Amino acid sequence: MRLPPARGPVSDRLIGTLPTPPSRAHPAPGPLPDRDASGAAADEDLQLALHVCYELHYRGWEGVPDEWEWDPGLLAFRASLERWFEADLRTGVAAPLLHGTDTGPGTVGIAEALKRLTEQEYGPPLAAHLQRDADAEEFREFVIHRSVYQLKEGDPHVWAVPRIAGPAKAALVEILADEYGGGRAERMHAELFRRTMRGLGLADTYGHYLARVPAVTLATSNAISLFGLHRRLRGALVGHLAAFEMASSLPNRRYGNGLRRIGGTPADTAFYDEHVTADAVHEQIAAHDVCGALVRAEPALTEDVLFGAACALALDARMAEHLLGHWRQGVSSLLTGGRPRMSEV
Repeated sequence: MRLPPARGPVSDRLIGTLPTPPSRAHPAPGPLPDRDASGAAADEDLQLALHVCYELHYRGWEGVPDEWEWDPGLLAFRASLERWFEADLRTGVAAPLLHGTDTGPGTVGIAEALKRLTEQEYGPPLAAHLQRDADAEEFREFVIHRSVYQLKEGDPHVWAVPRIAGPAKAALVEILADEYGGGRAERMHAELFRRTMRGLGLADTYGHYLARVPAVTLATSNAISLFGLHRRLRGALVGHLAAFEMASSLPNRRYGNGLRRIGGTPADTAFYDEHVTADAVHEQIAAHDVCGALVRAEPALTEDVLFGAACALALDARMAEHLLGHWRQGVSSLLTGGRPRMSEV
């Protein structure tokens, strides 16, 4: 995967540095000055830079030496971005959803709290629009946005496996085994999504559309990597997974039906059809056997579990608002060129 074009001074500084091996003569950008964290989840420059940093821990970048992955200077640079992003997630993204939520003594347990959280309506009805009204071009755009995460589905959540223990670990592995096709490569969920992309006439290469997706989409993926790469956020990571599974079955049914409406074949809809049945089971395992077992073993992680779940729901709602808002105006939801510049350091 090639490095994308920069979107501002921060990503430009990073992307211009990475092709040369780290050395004293060619150091990493290093930590950035403190700044106001509000709006970090929507900042094009920041989200692209963070995504570029995170991908060093996944598939890497063409022409970028692997030594950058653990370079201390680059990690300090990434930590600056993460401080801004996490602060915005806590105060601007998750907080409105968590207002009034209480799982203390004498209140509901974590599984019931997650159920109440995921049963609320957040954002506009994107799934209903795709089921009933979207044309093929809108569906293609939706799939392009989702490809940023779906082509590595499961990978960020795997970081939780060595960081939790006992029944929670066993239940998490049960879910992840399904994500990876139960050992059958052709049944991996990422591979099923690639079939959907090909059926819609899209390129199915990992990261192919990175330069076209806005910050609101990058943030949905970056949040999972943030949680996964920090042990202290393991509760948020499993909470994110739980919300992802618990809020998935009905929308995926609608996506599949919408794709059939515009001529999608069984191969095209297999990804969505698989999630209708799989996630109906996964939601119970995630809420009770993963999150429930985790907070019983580590009660101090309760708030982080809910924080991760709220981030998953709120960021998806923001992406839905972005897509439908653009489509209602008759314009593309994808970046069409130029260098959007929303942050200054």
